Amino acid sequence: MWQLKAAPSSDRLLQRGLWLEYATLGWNVVGVGVLAVAALAAHSVALAGFGLDSLIEILASTVVVWQLTDTAGERERTAMRIIGGAFFALAVYIAVQGAYVLVTGGPPAPSPLGIAWTAVTCVAMLALAFGKARTGAALGNPVLTTEGRVTLVDAYLAGAVLFGLLLNATVGWWWADPLAGFVIVFYGIKEGWEALHH
Repeated sequence: MWQLKAAPSSDRLLQRGLWLEYATLGWNVVGVGVLAVAALAAHSVALAGFGLDSLIEILASTVVVWQLTDTAGERERTAMRIIGGAFFALAVYIAVQGAYVLVTGGPPAPSPLGIAWTAVTCVAMLALAFGKARTGAALGNPVLTTEGRVTLVDAYLAGAVLFGLLLNATVGWWWADPLAGFVIVFYGIKEGWEALHH
């Protein structure tokens, strides 16, 4: 006779949510270092912007960990304001740097390291986003669910940066790199606005 599998308890779901956030934190901490090396070596605006985005993702995951461990209190609102300001600063930096590269015509070098890291990051963030969406829905936790959407957008950003890097490396379209950076500008403004009005 078939038996229905019991739904995970809220404690197990909470632990799963925390594990997903810790995995995201760990990935982004490593990513900041990898992307810094790749961006400096290739003089890539898109890689530099994606590295800065990883710093913001670390902050966002920390906010969710605070909330899931019930130690956030009023710090969540303050942290969301900090995240919003950081996203706007990221957007300004990438817009100015990208415009400068386009005007001066300084092409970035191909970046095998950047291509490999953004490809793997795209897959990893898709998996983490899926896990956060399911766990957040099962917990009825809108903070985890919302951060899961941020992780999903991070996967899309990795894909956009990867596309720009591949165009630069394969067909010499150097301008695809700063244009990929402008995707991050749009994302930074959007996420900054939503964080400040949370």
